[in-house]
Amino acid sequence: MIELLTTEEMGRADRLIIEGGVPGTVLMENAGWGVADEVAIRFPDADTVAVLCGPGNNGGDGFVAARHLMERGYRIRLGFDGDPRRLPKDAAAMAARFKGASEPLKPDLFDGADVIVDALFGAGLARPIEGASATLITAANSCGAPIVAVDVPSGVDGTTGEVHGAAIDAVATVTFFRMKPGHLLMPGRLHCGAVRVVDIGIPDAVLDTIKPNIFVDNPDLWLAEFPWPTARGYKFTRGDAVVVSGPAYATGAARMAARGALRAGAGLVTVASPRDALEINACHLTDIMLRQVDGASGITQLLTDTRKNALLIGPGHGVGEQTKSMVLAALAASPRVVLDADALTSFADDPDTLFKAIHAREAPVVMTPHTGEFARLFGDVPGASKVDRTRTAAARAGATVVLKGADTVIASPQGEAAINATATAWLATAGSGDVLSGFTLGMLAQGMSPFLAASTAVWLHGEAAMVFGPGLIASDLPEMLPTVLRDLETRRNCP
Repeated sequence: MIELLTTEEMGRADRLIIEGGVPGTVLMENAGWGVADEVAIRFPDADTVAVLCGPGNNGGDGFVAARHLMERGYRIRLGFDGDPRRLPKDAAAMAARFKGASEPLKPDLFDGADVIVDALFGAGLARPIEGASATLITAANSCGAPIVAVDVPSGVDGTTGEVHGAAIDAVATVTFFRMKPGHLLMPGRLHCGAVRVVDIGIPDAVLDTIKPNIFVDNPDLWLAEFPWPTARGYKFTRGDAVVVSGPAYATGAARMAARGALRAGAGLVTVASPRDALEINACHLTDIMLRQVDGASGITQLLTDTRKNALLIGPGHGVGEQTKSMVLAALAASPRVVLDADALTSFADDPDTLFKAIHAREAPVVMTPHTGEFARLFGDVPGASKVDRTRTAAARAGATVVLKGADTVIASPQGEAAINATATAWLATAGSGDVLSGFTLGMLAQGMSPFLAASTAVWLHGEAAMVFGPGLIASDLPEMLPTVLRDLETRRNCP
């Protein structure tokens, strides 16, 4: 289930199945049952559950969950304000089926509660939560009882992940049919806890009509295109990649990226080094080749060898006119290109020159900026979410853009987007982004399409960090890839 549905797309899915003859009450019954099941699985020994029901269909799900939890023997304290008959039609029907008492939505609901079910506000809430609702949410978060959220935690925008005023801090979130971008985008991701997707009776066929183009970045997205070695292959069929080194005082980033490309599967990797850095690089390189390459003319000369099918420039390279000229020389040649770090910042005052050069070429380009580099190159990009901003930047540049962070987003110029689900705090270490650019280079060198190559690299990067865990430094990441790839191959052979 790699598709992510915006709140508008999920609304369309609901309408399509209801128009097809499935009553909305059936969907709501299944949703509420799924919430109750999650509570029962997680908290089998709990006694009292406080269920917070809001004024919309999310509240209807809460009434269903309360009924099923009561049937399982839990003591229910249901909070609801107003006349339940004024709820939307399906929610009102579910409220009528609940035979327990209700109380006002006030903090004293949490007295003695072992668990809280948050069914206050749904994924489409766009207004800030203020006043009594904010007070209630603050009290829920601070009372000590674990919270299970319905669809998304109240206060989190399901499409953007933004928090509007106050937001529930859930230990688990139960959503329906497909996850939403807000489950993975920051800061919403921090409020969701573990996310469980419940089947409520919507067939996958509705996706053919909705045509979602935001995905979870996991192997189901790209494994079919992963470039496994074949018996007929040899080093040049696996790609001949180039990493351009910085000057003598800044060579480590290029070497880490080169090691990443090699471990990611590139058949051979060359570090293109300026003359002053040759000895330093030679002292550290064994599996990776070394060539003297000085300036833009050196790049042009090196790339006359058309076997060199992918090139990375930027890590540790230095910001300035020489870097700009070398980037433009690389873009004027035939290889696939990865631009990172200084290769991006060097164009901060002249981004249109870079974008024009990218649009003029046939071979793909992938950019891997962090937030600061992104802002320097693209400025204040409009968009309600990180996905929107990354898509806009990708279309403007004509390149696949990897906007790094705890919620890394990958977007193609054609509008496809993926959100990383393997982020880990262990990646917050110097040089980890250089290794990611190397992984991306390795995937491109082996022929993967740029969007899937970047998505693969981001997932491998996060997975390698999680495998290593505490104490990670950037140079550990390439050395974790054999373990990650071995597990991935097992998954491929045993789906």
